[in-house]
Amino acid sequence: MKYYPINLDVRNKNCLIAGGGAVGTRKALTLLQCGANVTIVSPEVSEKLEKLALSGDVKLVRRGYAPGDLKGMFLAISASDNRTVNQMVYEDAVSCNVLCNVADIPDACHFTLPSVITRGDLTITISSSGKSPALSRKLRIELEKIFGKEYAECLQLMGAIRTKLLKKSHDPDNHRHLFRNILDKGLVEMIKYNNIQAVNELLFDVFGKGYTWELLMNTKQGN
Repeated sequence: MKYYPINLDVRNKNCLIAGGGAVGTRKALTLLQCGANVTIVSPEVSEKLEKLALSGDVKLVRRGYAPGDLKGMFLAISASDNRTVNQMVYEDAVSCNVLCNVADIPDACHFTLPSVITRGDLTITISSSGKSPALSRKLRIELEKIFGKEYAECLQLMGAIRTKLLKKSHDPDNHRHLFRNILDKGLVEMIKYNNIQAVNELLFDVFGKGYTWELLMNTKQGN
């Protein structure tokens, strides 16, 4: 394994993408979904990026990449079809201590971008360490068939239970066997087939009164 697996918090972080084509557009959309402040540097951009710039969702600098563009940036992605530009972005990132990814050039990357499956707050990633994006994509498609929306609902329920327990000053170390218990007893399958009565019976057996699907799924976590 070449890369250290990590989930990066980019909320409100300044991120730059050099290149406004199809690849740059995909990278921009993912960063926006994760709450980043996105700047696009490119003389030409896709129609989608044009619309995002007009709405103020991204900042568009309509010219080629230039030295100094990474000042104040947290992360950089070079999605240009110009190898000279890609190399320039990488070298600038190294000198500025900015995290950098150059599309399709693993040796010019501080990190790779895995194939991603999202189900609510659940994120599943597949990485080939840059060796075969095609294999990562194939695995993603296969796993998407296995992990349905029931996993998003299960995670939401588990998070609500954990929040409720913590409010009672419950020791987090004592949560583990409780959560393992409800999962081992088929919680995900109950949710998948919308058997809410079985879910409530299971929650009562494990946690007691006050733990029901209706109550927990309508509770904002953290409140």
